[in-house]
Amino acid sequence: MSLAFLPRPGVRAKRLDPLAPVPLDDRGRAVAHMGAAVLLRYPDDEARAAAATVRDAAAGLPAPVRDRLTGLATALTDGDPAALQAEYVATFDLKRRCAMYLSYYAAGDTRKRGAALVRFVEAYRAAGFETTGDELPDYLPTVLELSARGGPDGARIAGALLSAHRDGIEVLRSALAAQRSPWTPAIEAVCLTLSPVDAATAERVADLVAAGPPAELVGLSGYGSGDTGHANDGKDLPWA
Repeated sequence: MSLAFLPRPGVRAKRLDPLAPVPLDDRGRAVAHMGAAVLLRYPDDEARAAAATVRDAAAGLPAPVRDRLTGLATALTDGDPAALQAEYVATFDLKRRCAMYLSYYAAGDTRKRGAALVRFVEAYRAAGFETTGDELPDYLPTVLELSARGGPDGARIAGALLSAHRDGIEVLRSALAAQRSPWTPAIEAVCLTLSPVDAATAERVADLVAAGPPAELVGLSGYGSGDTGHANDGKDLPWA
């Protein structure tokens, strides 16, 4: 009997061991975060052209960070554009465990998500910046860009946001690794720039990998005016 009509089971992520941080000065961290922000965006022609700049800029970084960023940059510049774009959408827009929206991992599809997004907006304002509305404010590349381009205050505030949502970043790393995604090295490079994972964070990561974020399926209608984000804002998708 053929069972070809049945859907193939998804690849289950497993919690990975934390990566040991790599010492970086402020400039090196800014270069690494800006490089990751560029490489994690949708690989249109502009982003793929910028990847070549990332490859050059990352040359002076410590090898563990440099090799991950330059390897992904080369994959983006040399790869087939249509295939890369299709894989990006299939990964980040259609798989909830690969969401690049940091508050989603902690708040999920609950009423707490709106309040979490407001806190991101307030954090940007404290650094002297306003979000444009093109993405939800907890979008990881936006936080990384704040770290890289926001000056001392921006770097400090972005660092606090990244640390507060470290469990979500680790879940994203685990999910991308399970999918053997070409974007895994960019998340690894970010993790290498952050503080070590403590025991409490490791426990939350294990829980999230196993169960996923909380859900009430209430949507985000209470946040902002017209901000909808990408398809992976969590609505009507399985935890897969």
